[in-house]
Amino acid sequence: MAWPDKPIIYEINTWVWLNTLSRKYQKTIHLNNVPDETLDELAALNVDAIWLMGVWERSVASQAIARKYMYQYKYALPDVSYDDIAGSPYAIAAYRVDENLGGRGGLAAFRRRLRQRGLRLMLDFVPNHVASDHHWVREHPDYLVRGTEKDLRYDPVTFYAARDKQRHVIVVAHGRDPYFPGWSDTAQVNAFNPDLRRAIVDTLRDIGEQCDGVRCDMAMLLLNSVFVKTWAGYNGKMPQYDFWVEIIPQVKEAHPEFLFVAEAYWGLESTLQQQGFDYTYDKRLYDRILEGNVGAIRQHLLSNSIPFLRHSINFIENHDERRAYDTLGPIKSRPAATLICTLPGAALLHDGQFEAHRIKLPVQIGRQMDETPDTDLKAFYQLLLQETRSPIYRTGEWRLLDVASAWRGNYSNNNLLAYCWHSVESSVQNGSASAANTIGSGDDFRLIVINLTDSQAQGIVGLSAFHDIGGQDWSLCDVLTQVRYPRQGNELVDQGLYIDLPPFQMHIFRFEPAMAQSPVAEW
Repeated sequence: MAWPDKPIIYEINTWVWLNTLSRKYQKTIHLNNVPDETLDELAALNVDAIWLMGVWERSVASQAIARKYMYQYKYALPDVSYDDIAGSPYAIAAYRVDENLGGRGGLAAFRRRLRQRGLRLMLDFVPNHVASDHHWVREHPDYLVRGTEKDLRYDPVTFYAARDKQRHVIVVAHGRDPYFPGWSDTAQVNAFNPDLRRAIVDTLRDIGEQCDGVRCDMAMLLLNSVFVKTWAGYNGKMPQYDFWVEIIPQVKEAHPEFLFVAEAYWGLESTLQQQGFDYTYDKRLYDRILEGNVGAIRQHLLSNSIPFLRHSINFIENHDERRAYDTLGPIKSRPAATLICTLPGAALLHDGQFEAHRIKLPVQIGRQMDETPDTDLKAFYQLLLQETRSPIYRTGEWRLLDVASAWRGNYSNNNLLAYCWHSVESSVQNGSASAANTIGSGDDFRLIVINLTDSQAQGIVGLSAFHDIGGQDWSLCDVLTQVRYPRQGNELVDQGLYIDLPPFQMHIFRFEPAMAQSPVAEW
């Protein structure tokens, strides 16, 4: 199934989700027997893909380590028990679907049923490390970063002792990034080893038989420039080509429609896009949204190319970040969600985000507390996502717009973000092709204006570039409220659109020819 432009991806913590369903239906729910009504509810969200986070076989060693820190999970689950601790889904023992979740057959059945509802399936891939008890430690220790007895003696945080298949003691490095100590339940792969790279290709090709794309954990750690600094003296000869430059084309040769999403930081997102990733995390945008720094958001959108933005994935929460309802609150969550869903690029949403869950779950546990849902927030998300199904967001052109001061001395316009999606047709003038902005059908222009601050804001949105607006009257329908605002086209082109937005409010205007409308309340 081909991916659309600007996909909406919905992340589910698989172990927790199945546990919650099992308690709801009072029977064991695995991937092969998820109730139809649950799948229908997923389809009704108006998303494009389900990311099942944490389906792969978990490590026994990781589970044992996690159980030592059970007290740390009580904030999320006060009655947590040993049975609730499954181990980290990012310390993978094998790329086999965990039998506790239904195994490979259960995943295949689940995927078929998603496809029947027009949904794609995305899974995890962890390129930087495997579990400390992964079979490669015994069978292919050459795939891993190795140390010496001296390393183990002087740096036991980074290195640990294991045994190969001949039962010889070997010293292996824990997975890590250059800014933090090693993760104690992992073993670091050697990204420079050509045999390891071939094994990774084989693994991803097999994953490609089971899903439509992968989210690659900490993808930038495998870049030659990062890896050589992190593991200087332990990595061997640097290959001619970067890790992803070799890996991605070989996987896409077998699975042309397979999607690669990179968790990425440190300003290396563009590099990863150039090396083949379809989408990269936009953590900088996330940070600016949390800060409520509208100027920094505007500068971020201005300083990055539109192709870069189109290949970014925007979010306000995921399993690594705190819950949006906790960080942003009930009011600010709405304009923030509007922003990430209507900007160029993919959007990542998270199970519980629509219901206003507040508790960030440790990934090591498999059960969650019941939280009282916010039904109004869920209704808002459903309306927002229904709007994003409009073709204009996938086939149109995006443009950031200027917002001028509404009157002298009023600088609140700086609190407003304004941008539009418009259809573009190719026209021929004087023998050369050019792009023309076209507006007319009522579904080929969107104007989004957002106030992410706690202050009332006024401004004038410039629309002079859209000459097709002139010459007729319009009804600006706010798709979130269904309130319509009659406006004259020539006035919009010549003078712009005056906006007055309360704190943390937004408009999504659909421009509709005025004569085409049935009688409704207008302002």
